[in-house]
Amino acid sequence: MKTKVILRQDVENLGEKGTLQAVSGGYARNYLIPRGFAIPATPGELKVLAENQKVKDRKIARQENELQSLADSISGQRLSFEARSGEHGRLYGSITAGDIAEKLTTIVGQEIDRRRVVLADPIRTSGEHTVTVHLVGKLRPQITVIVNTISDQPEESATESTDDSATDTEAEAE
Repeated sequence: MKTKVILRQDVENLGEKGTLQAVSGGYARNYLIPRGFAIPATPGELKVLAENQKVKDRKIARQENELQSLADSISGQRLSFEARSGEHGRLYGSITAGDIAEKLTTIVGQEIDRRRVVLADPIRTSGEHTVTVHLVGKLRPQITVIVNTISDQPEESATESTDDSATDTEAEAE
């Protein structure tokens, strides 16, 4: 039999704080409620939950209005990165959310937190990648991250020529 509970904090694989969840009776009674993760969904608690949700919605709407200009300036940005890569365009390193946030901050002129950049995994291949920046609520502008590869060939030939010139200089010195 399912029991309805209101989560008091985020519970992995179940839900976020302040949400109403239907869970099995034993899970609620033996795990969630004793540990303080949830409370039973009584009529009084449901009213409190509804009021808290209204306050949260108003706060998000106000923040969306404040951040709309930032979202407009971020939307459609094209960030270009250069990285060394091996065969098949796979990068030796990766482009992380922190790298993207740092470059976006310099372009936009306003601090963008790396946790706002939504990346399932760091970017490890060259080419174009679409990335979402989650500002607040429904404000989720998308940017394009372009990863260009740096060829290893010119660096090797430059190193060889400096080695040759060093050998020539040593030979002339003798």
